[in-house]
Amino acid sequence: MDMKLEVIVLPVADVDRAKDFYAERLGFRLDADFTVDDGYRVVQVTPPGSECSIIFGAGVTDAAPGSLRGLHLIVTDIEKAAAELGERGVAVEGPFRDATGVFHHAGTADRVPGAHPDRRSYGSFAAFEDPDGNAWFLQEVTQRAPGR
Repeated sequence: MDMKLEVIVLPVADVDRAKDFYAERLGFRLDADFTVDDGYRVVQVTPPGSECSIIFGAGVTDAAPGSLRGLHLIVTDIEKAAAELGERGVAVEGPFRDATGVFHHAGTADRVPGAHPDRRSYGSFAAFEDPDGNAWFLQEVTQRAPGR
């Protein structure tokens, strides 16, 4: 049976501020904005090229705003993607790689400035946060590992 990741629920404090950040500043597609009543609003956005969407709003999660960490957006050119986000007014850290060359550590431990020297797929990252502090990574993938 196939199981596809379809939606990630993002905890935010200010729905309109989050909508502006994701739809306007990042350029995510605005799929829906439904206000059902005073305590229930659902906003759905989708990153360009993604089949997985992001939902935030009022009454959609009890997680603390800004508590989500480690979301990854896959890009084919880490330097270009980081530059484009910077041009959109997003503070981006990186590109960087992890000293181990495997993945990245939590937080900023063992970050080495610059993209992977060979631009090895899965080896280069950049990081940014939304206005609430939800932490995102860009990860460069140019050639998928077998079976992915």
